[in-house]
Amino acid sequence: MILNTGGRTDTVQYYTEWLLNRFREGYVLSRNPLFPNSVNRIELSPDLIDVVVFCSKNYAPILERLHEINDRFRCYYHYTITAYGTDIEPNVPSIDDSLLTLKLLSALVGKKKIAWRYDPVLLTPKYTIETHFHTFERITSQIAPYIDRCIFSFVEMYKKLETNMPELRPVTELDQIILAQGLGNIARKYNMTIQTCAEISDLTQYGIQKSGCMTAEIFSNALDIQFKKVPHKGNRKGCACMDSRGLGDYNSCPNGCKYCYANKDHDKARQNYLTHDPNSPLLLGHLLPTDVVKPSRQISMLKNSERSLF
Repeated sequence: MILNTGGRTDTVQYYTEWLLNRFREGYVLSRNPLFPNSVNRIELSPDLIDVVVFCSKNYAPILERLHEINDRFRCYYHYTITAYGTDIEPNVPSIDDSLLTLKLLSALVGKKKIAWRYDPVLLTPKYTIETHFHTFERITSQIAPYIDRCIFSFVEMYKKLETNMPELRPVTELDQIILAQGLGNIARKYNMTIQTCAEISDLTQYGIQKSGCMTAEIFSNALDIQFKKVPHKGNRKGCACMDSRGLGDYNSCPNGCKYCYANKDHDKARQNYLTHDPNSPLLLGHLLPTDVVKPSRQISMLKNSERSLF
């Protein structure tokens, strides 16, 4: 089983104590997003979890205690650093602070276990193609020796963005080609592997690999493990990632990023954050009398492993 700790919210930045408590106690409860009174119990055991995947925009809060998880589990880290400022990512650290933290993370866990996420790539009158090239090279020149790869994708123009970002303009097919050529050239200049995730377009002619961000190949190379050959459904069209299980809740991330898919309402997210108790097995609030807790189906996908929990 692949456990994704950051698909629904930035647990590393805002819920560090809770996350460490859950791994220390050995289980976590997670509400079903579609059926709130249905609660899944996930056992946080190295025998049942093949890889713990982190995804955050700020690892600074957990660095000193990261060993509590990293020493016991196979872990892979996604670190998101974009070109945007507080006008789009209100509560995200500056690029300079993020670069420093990434280098510290790399020193702790090794470059093979870190992917830099430069996504979503979006365009506005302020964040132009040239702005992306300038910022991408600025970041790449500093962190290429500290990461395994760079992963990027173009913004999806879903309906909520029309309200949250009226300044946003569609990334046309021509824009994608120009961006791919430029980003690919910069990555090549600094000997950095670059790939897309969940992109239908084939950009390999520009030196950009087409893959997923959580694949058996990436984990195998980074963690020296081998997986069974099992089909992967992916999370959306064009996704080549392995199946994973998420924890936490949507509408709970205080980062306030305008393009966020996990927060439908930033005011609601701030209100939900106030219900957080780091000692609760749930990310938000506590169990209710009407809740039904069921054990999650956990099956290892590692070769020569029959570990499972039903």
